[in-house]
Amino acid sequence: MTHDDRPPRHPRRARFARWVLRAAGFRLVGTLPTRGLVIGAPHTSNWDLALAVLVFWAHDRRPRVLVKSEVFWWPLGPALRSLGAIRTERNSGGGLVAELTRAAAVGDEFMLVLAPDGTRSASDHWKSGFYRLALATGLPVTLAYVDGPTREVGTGPTLEMTGDVVADMDRIREFFTDKRGLRPGRGSTVRLRDEDTA
Repeated sequence: MTHDDRPPRHPRRARFARWVLRAAGFRLVGTLPTRGLVIGAPHTSNWDLALAVLVFWAHDRRPRVLVKSEVFWWPLGPALRSLGAIRTERNSGGGLVAELTRAAAVGDEFMLVLAPDGTRSASDHWKSGFYRLALATGLPVTLAYVDGPTREVGTGPTLEMTGDVVADMDRIREFFTDKRGLRPGRGSTVRLRDEDTA
């Protein structure tokens, strides 16, 4: 039995998540690996987080998220850690990458979720943190999305980043080109500022 074929650790939670998605009129699409970075876009609504949690629960995954250190006060800090939060400092520099690399090396599961839009409002670029982390850690990037018009939520391909930022982003753009989010028109342009200097 492979890791992905094993019985779910939380079958009730997985069934509940799938039921909620169906009840809300969403079709769950794709699969999730057990390791890597997951980028979700377009980020256009406060409901995106709730849908993301349901997708991960439906696939019996325990995602990690980056949370700024200011909110790690007691008793919220221990609760956040139990939910998979990774504490980040504003000026941690390479320390964050080193910490994530260490965390990814422990066990056969590590999944970090990032929203490259960085905002629910339209912007002319994405934040490049996910790309730099992928190159530094060697972790693949899974593309996740929500599409209001088709009522689909889930994942697409898992890609290895090559260091050719334009070519890598072209593959990502191709996937997200027809994804509209829950509030079409608010999504950010799928582009990194790093591409301007490539």
